[in-house]
Amino acid sequence: QVQLVESGGGLVQAGGSLRLSCVASENIFSFNAMGWYRQVAGKQRELVAGFFSGGSANYADSVKGRFTISRDNVKNTVYLQMNSLKPEDTAVYYCNAAQGWGTGRTDYWGQGTQVTVSS
Repeated sequence: QVQLVESGGGLVQAGGSLRLSCVASENIFSFNAMGWYRQVAGKQRELVAGFFSGGSANYADSVKGRFTISRDNVKNTVYLQMNSLKPEDTAVYYCNAAQGWGTGRTDYWGQGTQVTVSS
């Protein structure tokens, strides 16, 4: 069973920065997708940034130019550097990794880490 352990959330003022980390229990090359999602209570979970087939990074429009996703293949870790944070970035952030395709796809999720941006 794949395990994803997140860290790095917290409380920050608007304009500040945080870096989230997600350590996977196995080689991240085994995943065909890996990224970060966020969820606000009462709303659907949404993609923030991720690596998908082809290897390039994709970002939600709301975070482009402010957030950067990166990975360390040796440490089996994916990072999310968040700069110029806004109150609307407040959410629980989840790390996701996927194996397989279509009906054979399996998604794994971390436990979530709270990010709170004060105005």
